[in-house]
Amino acid sequence: MMALRLGLRMRIILIMNKLEAFGHIAALAIRGELVFPTSVNAALRVQLALDDPECPVDKAISLVLAEPLLAARTVAIANSAMFNRSGAPVITNVRGAIMRIGYQNLFALAAAMVVRQFGSKIVDPMLRAKAEKLWDHTIAVAALSRIIARQVTGVNPDTALFAAIVHEVGGFYLLSRADEFPGLLEEDPENWHSASEEIITREVMRKLCIPEPVAEAIEGLRDSFMSIPPDTLLDTLLLANHLTPVKSPLQEAQRDLPPHSDSAIDLFIDEQKLESMLAEAKIDAIEMNAALLV
Repeated sequence: MMALRLGLRMRIILIMNKLEAFGHIAALAIRGELVFPTSVNAALRVQLALDDPECPVDKAISLVLAEPLLAARTVAIANSAMFNRSGAPVITNVRGAIMRIGYQNLFALAAAMVVRQFGSKIVDPMLRAKAEKLWDHTIAVAALSRIIARQVTGVNPDTALFAAIVHEVGGFYLLSRADEFPGLLEEDPENWHSASEEIITREVMRKLCIPEPVAEAIEGLRDSFMSIPPDTLLDTLLLANHLTPVKSPLQEAQRDLPPHSDSAIDLFIDEQKLESMLAEAKIDAIEMNAALLV
């Protein structure tokens, strides 16, 4: 009995500590006092410039060239199968790469840099492993979202790709702070920290200049159901999260589709089509991951 009481007391203390940690991080987020790695600032500058559709291409090129890592990744992804299925000549410069992939995908690339940098300073090996799994999930969902947008929902595939790349940005941010708050992201069956995580995700997206329609779709992932037939950005993300075999290590951030959803999905994605989409997404995810790791 004594051991049971001690265990219960320790659990209560842990929960209180986690609540306090989430409350502290959420309060800082609301005040705009988000702690970002210094390497994020360069990517943010690129995003801010590209947020203006009238941004001159020469300015975009100069911003990318100022960040060698982003420049290398831009050229690499432009030459990947995702953006060069026709076997066009290899691109060897940033101007050609930007012209091929477009501003929206360059914006997504800068966002991917931000997402990756959140995990760069994590010390705890278990947290680093969780960040890597979350990245694998993110890339898998991004590749599949682009295909679903093109073949099923009819939304802009580039927007779907971008939204998927940043859809777990709140989780990445929390992982980047978890070294300071031991136990912050341990398993949580009661899902008591949802409200705080929602606030944190919203403020991180605001800091990263995520466009409102994309932010709304990402926030909707927590408590929305897919419409039939699926035809929105939110539907695209819900479908990609549901269908991808690469699951998030932060499962509490997602919500299962309602009963009989699988049979409803069969109405517009038959088994053969799904198999083809998943195979293509797997190849694209490998290509994208290789380009982003340049």
